[in-house]
Amino acid sequence: MRAAPTILHLDMDAFFAAAEQASKPSLRGKPVIVGGLGPRGVVATASYEARRFGARSAMPMAQARRLCPNGAYLVPRFGFYRTISEQVMELLGRLSPLVEPLSLDEAFVDLEAGGVAWDAQSAREAGQRLRADIRAVTGLTGSVGLAGSKMLAKIASEEAKPDGLVLIEPGTERGRLAPMSVRTLPGVGPATGEHLRRAGMTTVADLAEAGEDELVRLLGKAHGASLHRMALGLDDRPVVAERDTKSVSVEDTFDVDLHDRVRVVTEVGRLADRCVQRLRASGLSGRTIVLKVRRYDFSTLTRSETLRGPTDDPAVVREAAGRLLDSVDTTGGVRLLGVGVSGLADFTQEDLFAQAAGEGAAAGQQPPGGEAAERVDPVPVVPEEPGEGAAPAERRWSAGHDVHHAEFGPGWVQGSGVGRVTVRFETPGSAVPGRVRTFRVDDPELVPSDPLPLVTGDGAAPGGTGPAGEGPTGTAGAGAGGAADQAGPVPSSPASLPKSRSGAAGGSGAEMSSP
Repeated sequence: MRAAPTILHLDMDAFFAAAEQASKPSLRGKPVIVGGLGPRGVVATASYEARRFGARSAMPMAQARRLCPNGAYLVPRFGFYRTISEQVMELLGRLSPLVEPLSLDEAFVDLEAGGVAWDAQSAREAGQRLRADIRAVTGLTGSVGLAGSKMLAKIASEEAKPDGLVLIEPGTERGRLAPMSVRTLPGVGPATGEHLRRAGMTTVADLAEAGEDELVRLLGKAHGASLHRMALGLDDRPVVAERDTKSVSVEDTFDVDLHDRVRVVTEVGRLADRCVQRLRASGLSGRTIVLKVRRYDFSTLTRSETLRGPTDDPAVVREAAGRLLDSVDTTGGVRLLGVGVSGLADFTQEDLFAQAAGEGAAAGQQPPGGEAAERVDPVPVVPEEPGEGAAPAERRWSAGHDVHHAEFGPGWVQGSGVGRVTVRFETPGSAVPGRVRTFRVDDPELVPSDPLPLVTGDGAAPGGTGPAGEGPTGTAGAGAGGAADQAGPVPSSPASLPKSRSGAAGGSGAEMSSP
């Protein structure tokens, strides 16, 4: 435990939703919900305006729609959010070499290691400067917690939301924690919280008074002892700049249960390929292949297979996942599938064989197998051209994603369906909400585009939009289909500001109307 509050926790405010409001003037000040728009979609982030209606992260999207029927419902743009996150993390890196990212919008910083804080006053000044810098660079807001430990710094940032700063002086931790709910402490979820409630413990003070022995009896040695220390305000975990990745995985939840075994096999292969893409992007490989299957009755089965050595070969991962699928009964239907790789390394089994061959050649020996190994380059697969007269596949547009029109300029998809896509033409710097227009989904003048920066180099939001920046707002005329729920091209790029006016998009696009 530190004698000065030099551990900082930053948590961006309603990050995904705030980024959408910043890039879309018509949504500023309006309820915005970002997440999966399908029947089984889940809320990733709800703006503070939407939270007043009861919408929350991790809530089923169908429930959020019932609570907040007039909200704007958008598909996430992870490339866009990642770009803003990189800007924020760069600012944190200027404060200290010890920055521990927890997610795109959250991180711990050791201010003492950076020499920018040594007491309460200097820590507060560093936190205030950080908040100002984040607003200047991204146009978004973040909440800052300062304390002598990571646990208290995180609790402080929660108290600071939205757009605030809370500092907990070392020595006051136990009094600050005492009246709080047991759910405030890390590791106490709904199940543990209910277990403690049945034992008569609802506040952190109750845990401290119960004593370590009683908590160990209730929760087990490791969890009970750890929880008792936290109830006393004790947390000596350091800020760790590099954290080892333990696994890489991808999963999909399907709008309708999959019953066709061939379709299930196809989806598993597709997930395996996506998982390998993430592995390679991280410069990793892995030995253990994991398959996750959630069936129609919500029962979840996990199967795993450990290979002889680490690999990042998509064919190997696909085959292993396929073998694991053979052991799972999917006849009742499948809600969710996932493929993961653990036992990670920064080399592959093939690297070891290549190294052995190189050492053997240096010694004048043949590699294992007798004859010299012959390298055979794979034949490139050329995609088959569609036959003459074949109808082109219908273009799909995701609600909230960026587009550009040859005449009207930059805008974003407000909704789509029944062969139509509705676009609102505006930029982050538009003075008023942009004009809404509807086009055919195959209009050649409308194309996907990268997001515009939220703040330009001079610290101002990007300016005018020509004809798109003028005119009244109105009701979006998207059709009743669900094209906005489909996966479209995911843009990536810059970063920020927030305010709004929205129209009602038909179908399952942005589905917005004035609250």
